[in-house]
Amino acid sequence: MRRETSLPELLAPAGSEEAFYAALAAGADAIYLGGKQFSARAYAENFDDETLARCLAAAHARGVRVYVTVNTLLYEPELADAVRYAETLCRLGVDGMITTDVGLADYLREHLPQLPLHASTQLSLHSTAGAVEVSDLGFTQIVLARELSEENIRSAVEGAPAPVEVFIHGALCVSHSGQCLFSSLVGGRSGNRGECAQPCRLPTKDGSYPLSLKDLCLARHIPALIDAGVACLKIEGRMKQPAYVGRVTAIYRRLLDERRAATDAEYRELEGIFSRSGFTDGYFTGKTESAMTGVRREQDKDESRAAVYQPPCLPPVPLTAEAEIVEGRPATLCLTRPDGANIRVTGETPAPARSSPLTPEGVKTRLGKCGGTPYLLPPENIRLTLGEGLNLSPASLNALRRAALDGLSGARDEIPALPIPEKVTAGFAGPENSALFFSAATYAALGEERDFFSVVFVPLWEYDTLENPPVGVWLPPVITDKEEPEIRHLLDKAKARGATHALVGNPGQVKLAREAGLTVFGDFRLNILNSRAAAYWHRHGVSDAVLSPELTPAGMRDIGGRAIVYGRIPLMLTERCYMKLFGGCVRCGEVPLTDRTGTEFPLVRIPPHRNMILNSVPTYVGDRRDLIPAGVRAHFIFTTETPDECRRVLAAYRRGEPISGAYRRFPKSRR
Repeated sequence: MRRETSLPELLAPAGSEEAFYAALAAGADAIYLGGKQFSARAYAENFDDETLARCLAAAHARGVRVYVTVNTLLYEPELADAVRYAETLCRLGVDGMITTDVGLADYLREHLPQLPLHASTQLSLHSTAGAVEVSDLGFTQIVLARELSEENIRSAVEGAPAPVEVFIHGALCVSHSGQCLFSSLVGGRSGNRGECAQPCRLPTKDGSYPLSLKDLCLARHIPALIDAGVACLKIEGRMKQPAYVGRVTAIYRRLLDERRAATDAEYRELEGIFSRSGFTDGYFTGKTESAMTGVRREQDKDESRAAVYQPPCLPPVPLTAEAEIVEGRPATLCLTRPDGANIRVTGETPAPARSSPLTPEGVKTRLGKCGGTPYLLPPENIRLTLGEGLNLSPASLNALRRAALDGLSGARDEIPALPIPEKVTAGFAGPENSALFFSAATYAALGEERDFFSVVFVPLWEYDTLENPPVGVWLPPVITDKEEPEIRHLLDKAKARGATHALVGNPGQVKLAREAGLTVFGDFRLNILNSRAAAYWHRHGVSDAVLSPELTPAGMRDIGGRAIVYGRIPLMLTERCYMKLFGGCVRCGEVPLTDRTGTEFPLVRIPPHRNMILNSVPTYVGDRRDLIPAGVRAHFIFTTETPDECRRVLAAYRRGEPISGAYRRFPKSRR
């Protein structure tokens, strides 16, 4: 959906109250921040309820919107606390809640529709199909994936059912957002839970930093973004200092207001504020090459330290008021801000005075006490209609003033407590054993061992290479609008040859597979961690699903579905081709990523030139069937294994024996 305003909203980050006021003073149209729980930046200072209320009042006094991130994936026992927190945010008057978990979003859409919801970039919305698919959740703004080109952004803006938000500046993850398990499965700190340890910023064995991307900067593309109809331009940086937030926001404010691209001097100024060997616009321009990589050099640090920043001093916002205190009617007070926003409240009815009646001076003094708020109400700005011989207690006048000031801050009326979300039955059902073979040739070479599986998936782009293909196709994890016509064509061909099932890992793919008439299986990339998320996808045509590998056995039991009982679980999905970097196209699939400790992580190519970085060891629980809860079925992933290795794994699993070499188990506990 194209925006309805002449300019996009400029959305700035705040990880602390000081950074919040820096963004406010620099001209942000909106500010996003995290609370003390359920924020994907768990290590930022973040905001408690009291601080948030204070900041909301300051922002709303100046016509600035505030969005709060509740964008971690949620385990079943956390849903109740997340709902209670959403209630608090709604009462405080936040202008939107940015969320990732479809289970929470679905619940709030039904029970708290007055709270606007924004679809987080962690939902991996790469296409119009994805935006349309999640529109049922009632999102009022959709944050696109950062990896999209200008062409795909324009297409999504035109086709999305809600306004679109795009990142324009700040740190980039090398993995597609919402698709990274590296920190979680290797280091025990989940990026989906706000605890990322940033393994992508570490060197490889040869001392290079191939996974460390430069920061994003689209300052030279502002006119194109305005023309594309993007509704919101977002600066990343909730872990950054107030100086960064204030200075970066101020530059983009100027560029937007003047509807122009950054000059060379402004670009250099942005680099001096913070960069990693400069900036990149590689995703936007489609040039995903080595120039995208960069580290934080000493030169970069020196430039940042040399920057001079004066903390902002925000003057109070002057109000005008109309008050009426007359006999026989409740007292009223109307407050109006300079931008025209106003609020009218009603208080108690005055009584005849027994001794000292109200005076205009006394009433104006009482109504003008705005201490502790961002407002100023001098007596000369109050137009008062006051009857003679009346009395209204100081407490009543104070209550009248507080109600009006609270109303201006955006606080909503008290809302009834929502029912505690109960565990629901997703309804997932399917055959006993399923498997994904990254290589159709490996599947073909297995022979009779294939009969162990009730349903097998092979890559959609390899389906035509098989003489006797299985019933399942696996869709590539990312399908942009530009790529969608070819995928639809391949789906039609596969169905004509007997395909009946599709394994999908993205909201947009759910829609594509459903429209192709295939039975939809959800891959682990749907990030299902609670029963409500599972139930949502089941209602939308997902018949069965592979659960998130971040779940414990107890968490799996809460949901049902499928668990990965064997396989090198993909840790990252990269837009850039690292195979070409490490070994050239002639050695595609042969050269691993080797970290600083010498551990090797295999790479797999996903057409056209995306890569999956696989875990160095497989997950395996065949010798511990007690770890697989009742009602949870088995799913296997075969990636780099030879046919003989596949046979040995299946033989060990059938006998309930361990496999040779190192492997990992399911997580034992939640962090």
